[in-house]
Amino acid sequence: MNPLDQLKKLTTVVADTGDFATLKQYQPTDSTTNPSLIYAASQQPQYKHLVEEAIRYGKAKTQNPLSHILDKVFVNFGLEILKIVPGRVSTEVDARLSFDVEGSIEKARYLISLYEAAGIDRKRVLIKLASTWEGIVAAQKLEKEGIHCNMTLLFSLPQAIACAEAHATLISPFVGRILDWYKKAEGVVGYPGASDPGVKSVTTIYNYYKKFGYKTQIMGASFRNIDEILELAGCDLLTIAPNLLQELQKGTDSVTRKLDPAKAKESPIQKQHMDEKTFRYLLNEDAMATEKLAEGIRNFAKDIVKLENMILDKMK
Repeated sequence: MNPLDQLKKLTTVVADTGDFATLKQYQPTDSTTNPSLIYAASQQPQYKHLVEEAIRYGKAKTQNPLSHILDKVFVNFGLEILKIVPGRVSTEVDARLSFDVEGSIEKARYLISLYEAAGIDRKRVLIKLASTWEGIVAAQKLEKEGIHCNMTLLFSLPQAIACAEAHATLISPFVGRILDWYKKAEGVVGYPGASDPGVKSVTTIYNYYKKFGYKTQIMGASFRNIDEILELAGCDLLTIAPNLLQELQKGTDSVTRKLDPAKAKESPIQKQHMDEKTFRYLLNEDAMATEKLAEGIRNFAKDIVKLENMILDKMK
């Protein structure tokens, strides 16, 4: 078996893409999207009809047609993805709501209503929320309604603990973006295997969750190279970009389990309680997590604005 097939024996493989051809080629269980991926995919002529249908839908609304169109674009891509993958799709709440609890809840409910109107069970949809304190509070309330959440833009153990205590379904720690920050901060070209700061962060989170029996799943995300992926073999899920899926599929390496729940139980980790004051203080103390969280929100928001501008051009 190639490395991708071997990895699938240890970990649920998720495709990090809005491109349907990629999904058919690599046959992942789930798929994740974000504003950047949807913006890129919406530029491709073969997906033009999904945008046009969303515009027709939104134009029929008397209030905030652009907002309705944007939501429908995200859901239209999600619906097409669910025709291909057997599992779940992740659809992101507008990044500009990252510090708005009620706004995030309202948007999540609306996105789920669009999926359900199309005949999709809410169990097949994960609503992506930024791992701000407000996003975590929103997730806690949504999970009680049976709306499952994928906590994104996660860079630190305090964020992960707060998400688990809120009973979020899944977290997406961003391995590659952690690596990016440390490479720049320490002036190095890279790190060997298990010494990669992003790998170390996810390993710590994995061991913490498994030691203390949290049900929240961990999905490593935002990879920069194959080594990062292979060092996290055994993680609950890994969401992988098409170029790295291709590299795994064409590879010849053998894949061994690196993360193991039995070993995690033996980890010398102390349990931490995470209230709002503790969360905000510890996040502030972590320069990398603070900077990457803020940067991620800004960049996702920029791509939403780009998508809105593209839609407005098409509406003229």
